[in-house]
Amino acid sequence: MRDVLLVKFAVRTLGRNPRRTLMSILGVGVGCGIVLYMIAFTRGSNEIRIRAISESGFGHARIAPAAWDKTRDSDLRLVDWERDLDTAAGMSDVRFTAPHSRTTALLAFGTRVAGVEMTGVDPDAEKNISRLVRVLSEGRYLEREDEGVVVIGTAIAERLDVELDDDLFVTIAGAGGEMKYAMLRIIGIISTGSRTIDSTICHVTLAEMERLTGYAGAGEITIVFRDPSNIDALTVRLSELLDGTDPVLSWKVVIPSQGGDMGSDTVFMNILVGVVIIVAVLGVASAQLTAILERKREFAVLIALGMKGGQIIRLILIEAVAMGVLGAVVGLAIGFPFIYPAATRGYNFADMMGGDFVTEGVLIDPIIYADMGMWLIPLAFAVALFSTLVAGLYPAWYAIRTNPTSALSLREA
Repeated sequence: MRDVLLVKFAVRTLGRNPRRTLMSILGVGVGCGIVLYMIAFTRGSNEIRIRAISESGFGHARIAPAAWDKTRDSDLRLVDWERDLDTAAGMSDVRFTAPHSRTTALLAFGTRVAGVEMTGVDPDAEKNISRLVRVLSEGRYLEREDEGVVVIGTAIAERLDVELDDDLFVTIAGAGGEMKYAMLRIIGIISTGSRTIDSTICHVTLAEMERLTGYAGAGEITIVFRDPSNIDALTVRLSELLDGTDPVLSWKVVIPSQGGDMGSDTVFMNILVGVVIIVAVLGVASAQLTAILERKREFAVLIALGMKGGQIIRLILIEAVAMGVLGAVVGLAIGFPFIYPAATRGYNFADMMGGDFVTEGVLIDPIIYADMGMWLIPLAFAVALFSTLVAGLYPAWYAIRTNPTSALSLREA
């Protein structure tokens, strides 16, 4: 029997019991719509998390000293940071690069003190990768030629009770463990809207950091890629370009808590998606098996007329494909009204987060958006067809085991 005849036969069969067919299609559509919404929301929240990490100054990856990922020592410096910077900047997939150096410092004004991690930056590069330095409440941000000046967060300013042009007394441990002291004038105060973040901002120029600590060069280079969806592969490629001189670490290594949270969220959502698909498969399989039991004599006649087992399987799977295609269309129709507002207006979790949401120095926007795009269409058809085809396997196997003689004589097959 030709495939065209099988298709016609399958369409006629589905139309013989429209109620059961429609219920099966609706079941697949509802499951497909739920899966689309869950995946769209998960993708959107993951994209927002990665963007927040990048825009908080951590970038997508970091070139770090060889032992940094084990010791997290802020006094470590790159072997040849200028070469690393030129190599990274010359990579076509890299959008921005920014060198940093860090050290622990004690700021004092009168009798008030505050312990901070002081960061040495290239001011021009820092403005490209970090949105935090673009929200000054007073004064201005650093410039490359600045000497003896510092930019701090509002929380530090309030704690020390200082304002613009006040001089801070700075104490740090320099190279060799020697204590060093300096006076730095405040030229800018940053207000991000988060006291947690504002209590960590203390920026000086790279040259100033080298003068204060005695450690030459940069301790890290932050990388922002053009394609955030391909971070792992681009990290490996950049590492190969550097020939292993200094390791390239993705943001998941730099901020392991964020990587762990994102990984656990993805696993949990995948489990829920799997449960929904299993429920849809079981529902369709039940309806298909019921239909097979009702059509035992029909299959017995077809087998008696010479239809092969493979043709019967193809017939049932054609019916499953037809339900899958229609189920995908229904799934898109069900999911779109929920995905569209989630993608355009988002959900505001500000109250749940208690005002701002800061983890490991990352300022995350409390408004979470779903991801909506053309990728939803092939995904809908993939989910629906997978569900109906898997659901049709057992009924198809059961159908080819039909004994024509017993089925036609109304005895158990």
